[in-house]
Amino acid sequence: MMNPDVLTIGFARRATAYKRADLLFSDVNRLKKIAKKGKLQIIYAGKSHPNDQSGKKLIEAIHGYVKEFKGVIDIVYLKNYNMDIALKLVSGVDIWLNTPLRPREASGTSGMKAAHNGVLNFSVLDGWWIEGHIEGFTGWSIGPAPSEVTLTENMDTKDADDLYSKLEEVIMPMFYKNKEAWARMMKNAISKNAYYFNSHRMMRRYVTEAYIR
Repeated sequence: MMNPDVLTIGFARRATAYKRADLLFSDVNRLKKIAKKGKLQIIYAGKSHPNDQSGKKLIEAIHGYVKEFKGVIDIVYLKNYNMDIALKLVSGVDIWLNTPLRPREASGTSGMKAAHNGVLNFSVLDGWWIEGHIEGFTGWSIGPAPSEVTLTENMDTKDADDLYSKLEEVIMPMFYKNKEAWARMMKNAISKNAYYFNSHRMMRRYVTEAYIR
């Protein structure tokens, strides 16, 4: 049911509350209006821990949105998420969406893998994206700069508003009206992110900053 010519957002990771898989649906009416300006499709995948009830409810909620947006936005939630599905997603979507509640993101390796494939990250400034993000060059940020000093601060409203604004005013127009600029950003993601965020750097830092000490 997916169309390769339609802007495709991918969201695949462990289903748990702080990752806010449903942030994209904070304002369903606004999202529906955005979808009228340009076609959009979304692919979800991910499992929750068996004892994570909030994670299970998130998956259930996404399935509800699949039905609610039928005929407006094509949304699928892939079953049995595994490494093979993950590989297809980080190399096959156009946008890699990441919406964790700051400052809870430890790293964000899926976003790094997406960048290696020229997939553009659209992410909250947390984890690796604080280092890898160059606005409008390697991808786009969601919400304000990271300034939280506690785990209790909530930026849902600001983050959702920024997500909608950039999706409508920046990302979709570029994807549909300026393919050259889009391709240039894909190359930027590979040249600026992929060369730096890789397993060689990881092992080097483990050896020099952890094992030797």
